[in-house]
Amino acid sequence: MASLNSVFLIGNLTRDPELKFVPGGTAVTNLRLAVNERYKDSSGEMKDVACFLTVVVWGKLAESCSQYLSKGSPLFVEGNLQSRSWQAQDGQKRNVLEVRARRVQFLGKGSNKNQDDQGNDVDNMQNQDNDVAPADEEVPF
Repeated sequence: MASLNSVFLIGNLTRDPELKFVPGGTAVTNLRLAVNERYKDSSGEMKDVACFLTVVVWGKLAESCSQYLSKGSPLFVEGNLQSRSWQAQDGQKRNVLEVRARRVQFLGKGSNKNQDDQGNDVDNMQNQDNDVAPADEEVPF
């Protein structure tokens, strides 16, 4: 049986990126993304609904996101859904569904915000370290 796990999102960051490092030294950044949907309700009135998602970015792409993005930044994310669970300090089992980014494209235009230290364009970056976070890797958030 075929299966597909692919997500494409365009939205804005609701807070600054959170960069951390796992014990092995690999960078991981959590992005909190708001994706808006506009629709007409049964009375014909336009409604706006926001969906808030956590996007997890690994490796060099995580470091670039942390460096060049900030609250309010518009971006495009391509990735897949990922579920993880853990035991909380209160003993309860917690579960979360997140988006694991494969590609992040910065949509905002700024002065030098979209260039790295060497002047390279970082608007369209892909995660070259797709295998840096094994399924059993603990995300430090």
